[in-house]
Amino acid sequence: MASTYLSEASSSAPKSKYEVFLSFRGEDTRKNFTDHLYTALIRAGVNTFRDNELSRGKDISSELLKAIQESKISIVVFSKGYAYSRWCLNELVKIIECKETIEQIVIPIFYDVDPSEVRKQTGGYAKAFAEHEEHFEANMEMIKRWRTALSDAADLSGWNLQDAANGHESKFIQQIVEDVLRKINRFCLHVATYPVALESRLEKVMELLSMGSDHVRIVGIYGMGGIGKTTIAKAVYNSICDGFDGSSFLSDVKDISKKTNGLASIQQQLLSEILHLKSIRIHNVDRGINLIRERLCHRRVLIVVDDVDDSTQLNSLVGDRYWFGVGSRIIVTTRDARLLTELEVDGRYRVEELYYEESLKLFSWHAFRKPNPKDGYFQLSKSVLDHVQGLPLALELLGSHLFKRSQFEWESVVEKLRHLPHDQIHKKLRISFDTLDDQVKAIFLDIACFFVGLDKEYVMKILDGCGFFPVIGVSVLLERSLITIDHQGGHTLIKMHDLLRDMGREIVREESPNHIGKRSRLWFHEDVVNLLKMHKGTEAVEGLSLDASACREDVIVSSTKALAKMINLRLLKINSILFASGSYENFSKELRWLCWHKCPLKVLPPNLDLDNMSVLDLRLSNVRKVWKETKFLHKLKILDLSYSICLVKTPNLAGLPNLERLEFEGCTSLIKVHQSIGLLERLVILNLAECNNLRELPDSICNVRSLENLNLNGCLKLNRLPEHLGKLEGLRKLLANGSAIKQLPMSLGLLKNLEELLLVGCKEKLTTKSFSPSFSRWVSPKSIGSSTLLPATFSHLSSLTKLDLSHRNLSDDDIFIDFGSFQFLGQLYLDGNKFYRPPVGISNHPSLFELHLNDCTNLQSIPELPPNVNYFKAKRCTSIYRYPSLFNVESKIMRLKITNCLERMDMWDLRHLNHRCFFGRGEVLFRCSFGRGKMRFLSKERYLEACILATEVPGWFDYREMGSSVLFRVPTFSTGKIRAMIVARADQMENRQDTLFNFLRKAVHDPTFVERLVHRSSNEDGASLQKNI
Repeated sequence: MASTYLSEASSSAPKSKYEVFLSFRGEDTRKNFTDHLYTALIRAGVNTFRDNELSRGKDISSELLKAIQESKISIVVFSKGYAYSRWCLNELVKIIECKETIEQIVIPIFYDVDPSEVRKQTGGYAKAFAEHEEHFEANMEMIKRWRTALSDAADLSGWNLQDAANGHESKFIQQIVEDVLRKINRFCLHVATYPVALESRLEKVMELLSMGSDHVRIVGIYGMGGIGKTTIAKAVYNSICDGFDGSSFLSDVKDISKKTNGLASIQQQLLSEILHLKSIRIHNVDRGINLIRERLCHRRVLIVVDDVDDSTQLNSLVGDRYWFGVGSRIIVTTRDARLLTELEVDGRYRVEELYYEESLKLFSWHAFRKPNPKDGYFQLSKSVLDHVQGLPLALELLGSHLFKRSQFEWESVVEKLRHLPHDQIHKKLRISFDTLDDQVKAIFLDIACFFVGLDKEYVMKILDGCGFFPVIGVSVLLERSLITIDHQGGHTLIKMHDLLRDMGREIVREESPNHIGKRSRLWFHEDVVNLLKMHKGTEAVEGLSLDASACREDVIVSSTKALAKMINLRLLKINSILFASGSYENFSKELRWLCWHKCPLKVLPPNLDLDNMSVLDLRLSNVRKVWKETKFLHKLKILDLSYSICLVKTPNLAGLPNLERLEFEGCTSLIKVHQSIGLLERLVILNLAECNNLRELPDSICNVRSLENLNLNGCLKLNRLPEHLGKLEGLRKLLANGSAIKQLPMSLGLLKNLEELLLVGCKEKLTTKSFSPSFSRWVSPKSIGSSTLLPATFSHLSSLTKLDLSHRNLSDDDIFIDFGSFQFLGQLYLDGNKFYRPPVGISNHPSLFELHLNDCTNLQSIPELPPNVNYFKAKRCTSIYRYPSLFNVESKIMRLKITNCLERMDMWDLRHLNHRCFFGRGEVLFRCSFGRGKMRFLSKERYLEACILATEVPGWFDYREMGSSVLFRVPTFSTGKIRAMIVARADQMENRQDTLFNFLRKAVHDPTFVERLVHRSSNEDGASLQKNI
């Protein structure tokens, strides 16, 4: 069923109104199978559309067409008489169209009909089409569409009643519902806008993976750039990722590994994604190797290592199959097949060019938004395909370029293609480049040579400083698919495919094939080193990049004179470069971007001309004092001195009136921020995170009314905020996790635009509370001193959407605020505090969708949950005796975690909870502990375990008996299906509770307990079981 996942991650599909659309022939299945399937889907919480009109006209209604288009999944029930219905066939044509255009998931169900009969239109389907051809002799094109739709649908992976459940309809329906739930709840990687020809390639990789084997298998996918290796890897990942203990897709390994500490950051991503731990930090590759080996050796994992070009990358990430648990699967994509030999892969798949029919289909989807060319464009399309030679990336780019263009324009493009050699595909991609105006071309070349993978806003400031109008320019590049924007971890990165990047760089090379110094942009390491050594630069050079950070030693340039002739240099990156001699007057006066990581200078020389600078990036520098005298840099937008550990105080900033972003993160020696910061009228971002020697902020900072983001995370010695902080009327984010702040200023309430306030304190070591078997020990209220953290004006923060006051030792007296005053509050974290009652205004808060109360060991009751809460966590709240009702949130709650906090509670009605809460990718609904942590209900993939004590047996229980025993029947299930049993007991005699506890403990300690009960009933054909409790 893997092929059904290919289209799920499309970004082009509209928002679905329905989760499932049911297509069926009413005369065959309306009152039996389809009705049962519809009821089962509704009971599972699946929003399903079924046409209830028994009488249908000749033509399919517009409302029905709209319902099909607005559904995420279409289920087509093929019955014996399905093909006789013109209505059904037209529905099917629309469904297949939606599969192709908006990547709708289609699930065919073969109900008492063989798939081959549908696919080939034989048997009863042949008779039906004989009648259609007689009645619609004048419209054979419609007949052809019907036949094609039937064939396409029958080729999809689906469900066959005879094969899947041996004819048992109830089991069959249950399997279908579970399949639908999996598809609805999946989190997929985006694969392709038009996933043409993916299924056959995916199946070949799946064969190599041998999913039934318990051995660790490594499979390589290789081929030329742009051939679709990553696309196939994403499709495979989406298809199988649910079946592992953890999974990770490591994108762009080649590019990321070349950055400072790049490989270690990839190792960190790998462990974080699989172990679900954000706290992992890796700064050394060798340490990362040991962590991967130690932490993953007993886990069944799926790892995709994408775009590898060096064996060091593989050795650091998946160096040995024994690093991973049995049944693990590793997929590697690369252009270099030799790397797969060195890795000793179990199988390799070479991605070939698309066949002609596949190429035509993919090209047509991009050029015409349908699977075939428009009338009059077939020969023109064929001419394009002849030159592209089946390369998917080129087909997509050229198709998008030609979309909605006239035939004259097409002929011009085709004619231009004929003059380019077939073996230089990157030159064919230049067609899209040639249509750009000069400024947009300059933006494209700058990105291709210097800015791929960098933060979009960072790059925009540089390009704006160059006078390139990047807002419209970057939009044009996005529209023409020459760049993409990737959102990763809160950052927006500019991405460009390797072929496009190489095409841009080839354009630059062609400016002067034989004279490096006469090219506009220089980036190739050896070329730049030789040019600087020989002083061969000229006025033609506009950008130069030399990054020696990946080298073992810094690169030494003999003299700054090597830069003297490059008077038009706009962009200069010289990471880890030392200049042995020379005056800094030799640096170009036209510089807009100076990126000098690990700059060896202790102070910037006064003769370094920075007048035109937009971005000055001196991360990891040796700077102790930025400049001796005040610098007047009216064009500077970003100043970044992050991790300059020798910097003691910030520079005088009075001469930087247009500065928008100021970065001092990780400046561990920084003890003072200069008062002149108050003069920065355009400053938007101030980052002082991890400045762990900074003790205070100047009062003048309160004058920076443009400031939107103030990051003080990890400022361990910062114990107060300026008294007039409330003057920062533009502030949206105040981040101060891990700081020493004890009291917020009274003026805080004036921050009317503050949306995010994070003030996490230091987490104290928690102790587990002991409980007797009868759960009768209670926590006595203790008097806790008031911390005065929150001022009386705190409730005036009217725009707050996220608040984190975790581990601040807050008591009931400290949290005197009515949280209902925060009308937009959506996320509230109050973990690790000392209050006995939930703060006022939480239980009826209409906007709150996420509530965390973990480790609130004094908390005694949670009367009600917010009506729209999706996520609720109250782990290790060891004093709770009253739990919230789920009545008002049961349909909305998606994640509910309660551990180690059970004393006594009324039974929750679990029947109507959101199905995603129960079956969401291994999520545990409840975990409970008895005694000193001895009795823990743990998650198992195959069934849910829970223990909930009650004062009475709820009326919705299937079996209720008076006395010491209950007779119940355990339903039979197919192997591998989720099983659950809920047992309740009510008795006024407290000492009789131990009997029930022992019964439940047996179920906990022996994971097969419930399963053996079910197995026994299955052997007895569903016979009743009697259990004394």
